[in-house]
Amino acid sequence: MNEIDESFWDNRYKSQNTGWDIGEISTPLKAYFDQLTDKSLKILIPGGGNSYEAEYLFKQGFKNVFVIDISLTALANLQKRIPKFPKNQLIHSNFFELNDTFDLIIEQTFFCAIPPKLRPNYALKACELLKEKGKLVGLLFNIPLFVDRPPFGGTKEEYISYFSPHFNLDIMNPSYNSILSRINEELFIKFIKK
Repeated sequence: MNEIDESFWDNRYKSQNTGWDIGEISTPLKAYFDQLTDKSLKILIPGGGNSYEAEYLFKQGFKNVFVIDISLTALANLQKRIPKFPKNQLIHSNFFELNDTFDLIIEQTFFCAIPPKLRPNYALKACELLKEKGKLVGLLFNIPLFVDRPPFGGTKEEYISYFSPHFNLDIMNPSYNSILSRINEELFIKFIKK
């Protein structure tokens, strides 16, 4: 798998072959969102999938939440769960082709889904999409996973090489409140655009 393949991902959602989907917001992201006070933040969730994160934020009063995904089925699933979620904030497109700016980008199982050769591009694109002092916050796997198909794992050292040219790496620590099945497998990150 060398590129982001729309039919591959859409078929995964159609067949509910979504082992990464925990069916709710992850504990580390919920804890991060719960301490945010500015409800006007413009937030992007790339490769958002069923996006329980977007659902949680929207229900907490964050109205500038945008989800981009290459799968129409994933976006439709979110729309069915939250009919009031603005349709124009559900973007059916490739993350790398998006042209907009945001205060905050949330990383939750998108980085591990893209082919590893695109990781430097991801870091650069995230930087380009963020406003001055914008933040990239979320979770990255800190374990080896598959090499021939997603999810692709990685290490803290590897990630530093991608992100440090574009971001001040404010937090990059083992997540203390991961869900049970991911304990000791995730890094919580908070990067600030340089």
